[in-house]
Amino acid sequence: MNREELIFALADRIKAAKGADKPFILAIDGRCAAGKTTLAQELSRLTGAAVVHMDDFFLQPFQRTKARLDTPGENVDWERFKAQVLLPLSRGETARFRPFDCHTLGFKEESFISPENGVIVEGTYCLHKALRDFYSLKVFADIPPQAQRRRIEKRNGKEGAAAFVQKWIPLEESYFSACDPAAICDYVITSE
Repeated sequence: MNREELIFALADRIKAAKGADKPFILAIDGRCAAGKTTLAQELSRLTGAAVVHMDDFFLQPFQRTKARLDTPGENVDWERFKAQVLLPLSRGETARFRPFDCHTLGFKEESFISPENGVIVEGTYCLHKALRDFYSLKVFADIPPQAQRRRIEKRNGKEGAAAFVQKWIPLEESYFSACDPAAICDYVITSE
């Protein structure tokens, strides 16, 4: 199945779930620069589903301990994400949370996410072992290393790309190796 066919298949699944007893929550995990956010935006445009970004649950400074960062999959505040987003949505309730801004190291205004039209959760670590059972459907976005570096450099510049290569990609790869989220996904999509 090519990318376009996958997008329409996923959109059909989201639309078909409207009005069901259980809220539809789609997870899009994967490597940085693999197109997770773009895929989520396209699906939202086609279906009206709300989008939640795992980047809004970046670790606060006090949480960034060596022990936590040395543990695969712990580079996100999955506990807050589970409590404020997945638990309410799974009960058919509106999720309320304040996105964390890693640039200001503070919280933004409160966001409200309704499960009515489905919800798309995008971002690395959204398939953390403690979160996996909440999703109706799971997608892994992959990308070859050279294409990934090219995209990161285009998006973040040479300095920003260096930070990804030195810090963020190794943390992600540790998570992928230890937790293998791709293995539990319904679909894997590869970008070039």
